[in-house]
Amino acid sequence: MDARTPRKSPFQQTPAFPVLVAQSVVTLAVALVLWMVQGLTAGYSGLLGGLVALIPNCYFAYRVYRYSGARSARAIVGEFYSGEAGKLILTAVLFIAVWLVVEPLVVAAVFGGYLAVLATGASALLIVRGFPKH
Repeated sequence: MDARTPRKSPFQQTPAFPVLVAQSVVTLAVALVLWMVQGLTAGYSGLLGGLVALIPNCYFAYRVYRYSGARSARAIVGEFYSGEAGKLILTAVLFIAVWLVVEPLVVAAVFGGYLAVLATGASALLIVRGFPKH
């Protein structure tokens, strides 16, 4: 391995992994609760809203955390900017796809699922603190 080659990092050992797991659990929980309380349409609407937030976050985390170490700093910064741009574009595309393709849809449930996953990501510092170090 060349001294300038960025080191690859196992994804399960990154700080993003437990956050993405928590966001996945929240996505499924919101969908299940909405389905049980308001019916099938609300359930899949909440699931889609959660996925609209979760999928771009997975993309971003993969891009940013695929390298590690001090030698990788330049690569990490570059991946951060391109990952964030990709995340924003992917979020917009997924929202548009949901609005155009899925019918019927409960709009409040879509946004509820989306916001629940975003809130989980916003509390990432609390989640990552409990993540065991290897």
